[in-house]
Amino acid sequence: MSETVEKETFSFQTEVGQLLEIVAGSLYSNREVFLRELISNASDACDKLRYAALTDAGLAPSQEFAITLENDAKKKVLSISDNGIGMNHADLLETLGTIARSGTNAFVKALTADDKDKPGLIGQFGVGFYSAFMVASQVDVLTRKAGEAEAWLWSSDGKGEFSIELAERAANGTTVTLHLKKDAKKFAEKARIGHIIKTYSEHVSFPIKLGENTLNAAEALWTRPAKDISEDQYAEFYRQSSHAFDAPWHVMHNRVEGKLNHTSLLFVPSTQPFDLFEPERKNHVKLYVNRVFITEITKDLIPAYLRFLRGVVDSQDLSLNISREMLQTDPQLAKIKTSITKKVLSELKKKANKAPDEYATFWGNFGTVLKEGLVEDVALRDRILELCRFAFSGSGDLTSLTDYVSRMKEGQEAIFYIAGEDAAKLAQSPHLEGFKAKGVEVLLLSDHVDEFWLQHITEFDGKPFKSITRGAADLDEIKAEQAEAEEDKPEEADLSSLIDAIKAELGDAVKDVRPSKRLTDSPVCLIADDGDMDVNLERLLKRHGQLQQGAPRVLELNPSHRIIVKLAERAKDGNDDLLENAAHLLLDQARIVEGEAPADPPEFARRLANVLEKAFVT
Repeated sequence: MSETVEKETFSFQTEVGQLLEIVAGSLYSNREVFLRELISNASDACDKLRYAALTDAGLAPSQEFAITLENDAKKKVLSISDNGIGMNHADLLETLGTIARSGTNAFVKALTADDKDKPGLIGQFGVGFYSAFMVASQVDVLTRKAGEAEAWLWSSDGKGEFSIELAERAANGTTVTLHLKKDAKKFAEKARIGHIIKTYSEHVSFPIKLGENTLNAAEALWTRPAKDISEDQYAEFYRQSSHAFDAPWHVMHNRVEGKLNHTSLLFVPSTQPFDLFEPERKNHVKLYVNRVFITEITKDLIPAYLRFLRGVVDSQDLSLNISREMLQTDPQLAKIKTSITKKVLSELKKKANKAPDEYATFWGNFGTVLKEGLVEDVALRDRILELCRFAFSGSGDLTSLTDYVSRMKEGQEAIFYIAGEDAAKLAQSPHLEGFKAKGVEVLLLSDHVDEFWLQHITEFDGKPFKSITRGAADLDEIKAEQAEAEEDKPEEADLSSLIDAIKAELGDAVKDVRPSKRLTDSPVCLIADDGDMDVNLERLLKRHGQLQQGAPRVLELNPSHRIIVKLAERAKDGNDDLLENAAHLLLDQARIVEGEAPADPPEFARRLANVLEKAFVT
């Protein structure tokens, strides 16, 4: 080596320190998964070098790829070695001192949440290496990057700091050495190691050796016939290949033969991956060509709206020397993408029909993501819409649009919906009152993507989508479930004088004031006029700086509500201070119900005090 570099000491990223405190306390009952995580990392390193060597002959390995274990039960030491891509100084700082570059905020939130049931935390956040500290009091990582001469030693006891120094290693690759805790010495025993490998890493595609023995089958699981693979084998392959801790919700193993051959083994997780809503919207399905790992690409193999999928796709018909840049324009890969996407949507439809309760669980985890396809994938939009499930008024269940249409009332011509940010709050909206009275279901749309797909899809099965917070309520032609007796109907006041008084007082603050056909219990509500932007869409655009000022809204009055009736009687005798205050208070009440603040809080408080004073004093 050309120069001597002293040992450098660094502090872990704050989030890593928090993680290690949990790990060191062995909060996870299944500690043996640490070995699966380290072997998965070693397998990934071999995959990366095998791909790099395709375009750089100088990186070709001098021997077959393998993962080698060494144990010393007396000294309580276990090491895991590979001859893969290796790491340099910068790689060590980036990968073994911090948590994944994305998702850190989500990780910290989950870590600090008041939730004691966190068995999948390590795997869920892609930080499997740190699971080594469940069993080790000291971890050493000796590594040398392929194509580089220098080797490095990373060391830590997991208590807040780690060191990096120059070292010696004969060839590229990485060796992770664990100095086991007293209560973890069993993990240095040959029998225990063999059992763990057989249980968790049987189908790692590189041989895992302990002495002269190879402990695993070292075959690509996806190349075997599906009928020969057990549910447990699928589950462990999913966990090993995806660094996951949950069980797969659904497994899809398919082989397509013909003009373009490919095999896919895809998994739908049972819990949300940590980076599901990161802005990059990366997918984590690995592309192989003839069992040679090529890349874990972001969009060219799996559409972003299916980014919850995990697994592998292997094709015999793509070029082994294809570059990651060429993948973006490769027509064969585009065909594979279309084929896989259609198959996944078909599988989800079968699951939705056969097991609606299980599908509801899937929808709760990934429905928001899948709905992105309504905007992005015009060709498959109808298939995706069939898979969508929606909350609706008057029920805690989910419904498909097909089922909704089948339950529409006589005289109902539209699919009614209300959009907002919280389905529970939407269910309490006064806009629903008239619809509930006639037994008309209203979809409760609370996902951020809902307003945007509604700009692209205006109808389903010939029925237009209509927001109940915009335009007329369209309830007159809908036959109620039970005809309401005339004597039971509340008396409706003549609002003409009151409307004139409120319009005069509020001026440009409202677009119009009208009697309401949608209110039965609440005195007032605000709606967008026909042709104007829907209330929730306007709110979203304002929040993202895409709209500065929205259009004034229409104030609707309930002609049978006691407050409105009393005010209407008073308005016939002319305007006064109480009517003026009431006009502003009613407008602010309608704003508050929608989750907005009064236009002028101090003035709102003053007017409310005046009205209360008159109510109690006179």
